[in-house]
Order: sequence, then structure tokens, then C-alpha cells
Amino acid sequence: MMKYFYSFLFLLGSLLASGQTTDVKYLSGKGSDDAVEWDFFCTGGRKSGEWNKIKVPSCWEMEGYGTFNYGHDKPKADESGLYKTTFEVPATWKGKRIFIVFEGSMTDTEIKVNGKQAGTPHQGAFYRFKREITKLVHMNKENLLEVKVNKMSSNASINEAERQCDFWVFGGIFRPVYLEAVPNNFIEYTAIDARQHGELNADIFIDKKLSGIKAEIEIKDVQDQTMGKITSASINEKTGKISLSGKIDNIKPWSAEDPQLYTAIITLRQKDKVLHTITDRIGFRTVEVKPKDGVYINGVKMRFKGVNRHSHWPTTGRTTNKQLSINDVKLMKEMNMNAVRMSHYPPDKHFLEVCDSLGMYVIDELCAWQYPPYDTEVGTILVGEMLKRDLNRPSIIFWANGNEGGFNFDLDPLFPQYDPQKRAVLHPWALSGNINTVHYIKYNSGIGNMFHGRDIFMPTEILHGLYDGGHGAGLDDYWNLMLSNPLSAGMFLWDFTDQAVVREDKNGFYDTDKDHGADGIVGPYREKEGSFFTIKEIWSPIHLPKRYLTPGWDGRFEIENRYGGVS
Repeated sequence: MMKYFYSFLFLLGSLLASGQTTDVKYLSGKGSDDAVEWDFFCTGGRKSGEWNKIKVPSCWEMEGYGTFNYGHDKPKADESGLYKTTFEVPATWKGKRIFIVFEGSMTDTEIKVNGKQAGTPHQGAFYRFKREITKLVHMNKENLLEVKVNKMSSNASINEAERQCDFWVFGGIFRPVYLEAVPNNFIEYTAIDARQHGELNADIFIDKKLSGIKAEIEIKDVQDQTMGKITSASINEKTGKISLSGKIDNIKPWSAEDPQLYTAIITLRQKDKVLHTITDRIGFRTVEVKPKDGVYINGVKMRFKGVNRHSHWPTTGRTTNKQLSINDVKLMKEMNMNAVRMSHYPPDKHFLEVCDSLGMYVIDELCAWQYPPYDTEVGTILVGEMLKRDLNRPSIIFWANGNEGGFNFDLDPLFPQYDPQKRAVLHPWALSGNINTVHYIKYNSGIGNMFHGRDIFMPTEILHGLYDGGHGAGLDDYWNLMLSNPLSAGMFLWDFTDQAVVREDKNGFYDTDKDHGADGIVGPYREKEGSFFTIKEIWSPIHLPKRYLTPGWDGRFEIENRYGGVS
């Protein structure tokens, strides 16, 4: 094992020595467990009107500032947060292009470096965005970063999509902030389609069109052994895109049951010169939606045993950490779940990475609770930001364009433009992508759809668990009915955890906004409630059919294997 470790160190050292990798320097913590203090001023609510300190990342309400609002509240607080911190640029970054990256900020975010604005303000809370600051930073002295975050967006559709909702509305820089340094000519992002038998197609997008550019992808396994390499043709100078395709032999496919991952090393070259090298963790798997039949993963017809999940913790709000993501996925798998829906916004990047590594099928969702959705202008930007970050995650098998009527149909064509895998785009609570996702259907649903329809059906919300009252109580009947119907692709329970926040302004009261947030399978600190054990039993992969033990019983039981796909 040690030889593989040293081999990896040698590879990493070689890449770093070349100076053509992406360098990263965090200005904040990486999550709620290692946050860094910045100077902070809140314009309204608690502790407002004076400069103080705040953890970054964090939700400012959970740090004692501003005003708590649940999405149904009217009116909502219109307050802003002003942030300040200083940073130095490593001397080794001289000659590189420097970007500042925000993983998530609620919501309109204006950035200044050394008193000068860095690009246009960003609108939309749950999306990674970056601004170039190469010409704004000093290489040989301290730099001042100032950030203004308006909790209320100046874009009405963002307020409707992100703030008029059935979840807590938190202000602030709630995900990490860091600097990236890249070579003058660099890979902006990659879009990879890696299939179960090793077929690989990739589009590589670079920051500017250059002649004589080629790219190479090298695939390595977990032991750092090279599985194969694919080299592109020259860049398409009309599109500025580099495309390559080929086959990697002896690949083990990725699935939730067997989440095999590989390292992709993507190198951009101009003749013999290496311009930029990046790495990504990918899985080889094939997703197919066969109309009026079912959803297939690697040729196996699936029934998804899923749940909806908010990014939430009672003492830190929307700010989480990687260990929490690991713990949540392990709890889901303990309940024999194999799928999770991101409700109702893209999650932290580390949650998707954990789903990749531990094995969960994911619906990744553009934010919108109900009608109206984002307008087309801002929605176009946010779809691009979501997909550029999440395209290569093998765990993602569906995209969702909003929720329960929060659909801007003008945005639908953007998904396949970015995504070479052409994953289906769902409209949760509607028929789209050849899948009927209608929510909260009755057990005796009528003849027109679902149990009696002709389309694949997969409720993306079902069995509302208010006060733990719905999940376990009805699941066995619904699940057995679904098992009897070949058009059933499974279901997603509402929802994973109680959305309680600890209100220090109310003497530590656990606030779920009355009955709006108390609908989890587990409690706010992931306490296992009654439905946890019921779901675990009903969704067990080992099923013993019911039978009477009569005097003539021969001592044998039939065992049904419900693991993985449709039996």
C-alpha cells in the first residue's frame, strides 16, 4: 500500500513542479467545523450597527446577527452583511491568473479587492461562482477583501425562487471562499461522459481559443495504476472546444451498490508544452430512461428507494461540513436507501463527492420551491454554474428544473447543451423526461396516471413525515404496490431530517416554524425515530415472504433478493 502512496506523491510532486496545476488558498474555513473569523457588520436585526467578528462560512442568523425568517414569513427582513478580511498572495503565483471563488452566498454578492470591484455582483445563493482578480491584487503586500451580501435580492424572481419557500432563509457567506491560481491558458471546465464498458467521451473547455491545442485524459485506478490514455484531435477553433473519445479497457462500472471510482488526469498541451493539468474523480456508468418501461443503470432496471434532503444542521443552519455529509449518507444507507433528491437547491460539493464514493443515486435540483421560478436571464447563468460544477459526478442520474411548478421551461434546453450524458431533466410533481413524478398520490390513485398509467412513475415526494407520522405508517402498502407494477421506478420520501434551528434569541428553543420543518425521518441531530427502523425493515434487500408455520412445515424459508434493480 505504501508504494502506491509514494507513487501518488511522486505524481503530485511532478505536477506541482511543473507549475501548470491549479493552486488553491482558502480564505475561509472549509466548513462549519473549521470556520475562520472575518470582520462583520450587519445592517439590521440583532447585533446590527457595529463592526464585530463572524465565522466564515456561516449563516449570520446562527451567529447572533440579523433576523430569522422562514420561507413563509411575510414580510421578510431586508438586511445586508458587510465582510472584511485580509490576505496575501503566495510569491509562487506570480505570472498566474488569480480568481476568487465563492461556493455559496445568500444572495446578491458584491466583491471588492483593494477598494476595486471584482466583476459584476452575483445573484443566486446556492451556486459556485468566481471572479478574476489578477489585476486587483498586490503580490508583495497585504490585500483587503470586502464583500457585501444582500439577503434580499434585487432580482424579483430570485426572491420568489429562493426566499418564498418551505425552508429556512439564511443570510451570508454560508459556504467556503478561496483563491484559485491557474496558468495563463487554462482549462475552464470539463464535461465527461464515461460509460459502463469503458467508453469515454469528453469536451474540454478552455478560457481562450488557441491554435495547435490538444488535450489528453489519463485514467488511473485506486492503486494509481494507469488504465489507459485518450488523446484529442486539435481544438475546434470555431467553438473553442476540445473533444476526445475512446475506450478504456478493464473498467469496473460505478453503481450505488458498487461505487467504483477512477482518477481522470486531464492535460492541456500546445505541441510539447504542458499548459494546464487538472484532476477529477469519475465513475463509468450508463443511465437510460426507456419510455413506458423504466430507468436502467448499467442495463439493470431500477427502483429507487430515496429520500429528500436539505443541507441543514440545528446550530449552523445551511452551513455544513464533509463529516456531516458522510454521516448523512451512512444513515441513508443504513435505512437501505439507494437514492437522494437535493431539495430544493444544489448541495455542498462534498455531499455529492460522498454520494460518489459511498454510492447513492442523486437528483440534483435547480432552486425553486414553487411558482414563479427564476427568470430566463438569471436562470441561464445559474444553470450553467450548477452544471459546470456537478457535470462529472457519477452519482447524479437526473437533473431537476425547479420544484412543484417552479419550472422555467426556457431553461430545459440548456441542460443537454452542457451535459454530454444527456441525463433526463425532471419537473418534480409533473410528467417530464418520460417520468411521472406527481407528489403525494393517494394509495387508490385513479386510472389516469401512476399505478394505472402508461408512463414510468417515480414520486419525487411522497408520504410526508410530519411529526414522524407518514413515513413508516404507509410505506409498506405503497412499496408492495410499486413492486407489483413494472412501470414503478421507486419513490423519494419527504424528508430526511427535522429542520430545527437552535434559537439563542429564544433561550435555546428548537424552532421548526411550527409544523413546517418537523417532517424528518430523523431528528435535527439525526436522532433515530420510529420510522427509521420501519423504513430499514421494509427496504431491506433480504425479504422473507409471509407464510404460516404449519405442522407440515419442512423448516425452510424462501428468500427474495431485492438488492439493486427490479427482481
